[in-house]
Parts: sequence; structure tokens; C-alpha cells
Amino acid sequence: MTLILASRSASRRTLLREAGISFEARAADVDEAATKARHDGDPASLALRLAEEKALSLDVPGALIIGGDQVLEFEGRAYDKPRSGEEAIRRLVMMGGHTHYLRSGLVLAQDGQIVWRHAGSAAMTMRPLTQSEATAYLDAAGEGVLATVGAYELEGLGARLFERVEGDYFTILGLALLPLLEELRRRDALPW
Repeated sequence: MTLILASRSASRRTLLREAGISFEARAADVDEAATKARHDGDPASLALRLAEEKALSLDVPGALIIGGDQVLEFEGRAYDKPRSGEEAIRRLVMMGGHTHYLRSGLVLAQDGQIVWRHAGSAAMTMRPLTQSEATAYLDAAGEGVLATVGAYELEGLGARLFERVEGDYFTILGLALLPLLEELRRRDALPW
């Protein structure tokens, strides 16, 4: 069975590849800004909606198409990826000493229909951060963290920003891998 990841995300591609899953990656054709503008639900439902739209944007008969997205929720508000280093620093300082949530949506689509959905969540409690600490972190981690919704990578230097993390590690990285593997096995899309 053909498996397609509807994403440009390097981390999602890496997670699937390292789990030994054979797949193709194709960019989803979704206007995320428009979806966010017309969405009137909570950040968790937004993540699931974006995942659905990504999966449904590709039309490959018979293929299982994986759509995934992640939304950062802080004090009830959804945040996009920071547009600049300055915005990332402000956000890190603002979230310092508080808990924010990574809400993820993951779906499988086949022949234009969503055939499976999974919503995940992780609670991320940051230690208090000064502006100079956030700046030092961003300087050390590099501009690549601006491609993440939280402006950090927990699997690297970003771990130093946190006091406590509650939730599935793979959900934090942007793809709830264990539930996906279970569903792929259930569908005989994986040999074991």
C-alpha cells in the first residue's frame, strides 16, 4: 500500500523514516492562514482541522495519506511559528515560568475521505526566562528553531528551557507516532 506524508516538515519525515516506514513526502496544498482565520474552535480542534485539510489536499487513488499539524496554545490562544528571532525571544520570555500546550492533530485519508483521526496534547512547563537567557538560547540553537511552533526543539538545546514536560514525546515532536503505527498495523500497512 502506498503511504504518503502530506507535509514539508523535516521532523515528521525524520520520525517516519527512523521508524522504518516506507513513504513518499509531498507538500500539502493548504492555505493555513485562511483556515486559521475562519476557524472558531479551540486550538486542539484547529490542529485536527489543519491535519484533515492537508491530508485531503492530495488526491492519490488508493494511497493512505498522513496529514498532521501542531498548534501551540498559551493562555487559551493559538500561536503560529514566530516570524523573527525577536518575536521568538519575546514569546519565550512570555511563556517562561508558565505552562503551554502543544495540540496535535493526525489523520489518515484515503480516496478523499478521512478514515482515522487522532488528537494529542502535551503540557510544557518552561522555567522562568530572562530576555538575555532567551537570546542566548536562540543564538546557540540557531535560526532553525524558528521553523517550530514553540521556537524550541525539546530534543536538543531546548530541553534546557523546561522544568516539566507531560505528554507523549512524539506528539511533542509533531507526529503522534505510536498511535499512527498501531493504526497502520491494524490496516495491514506495516508488516509487523
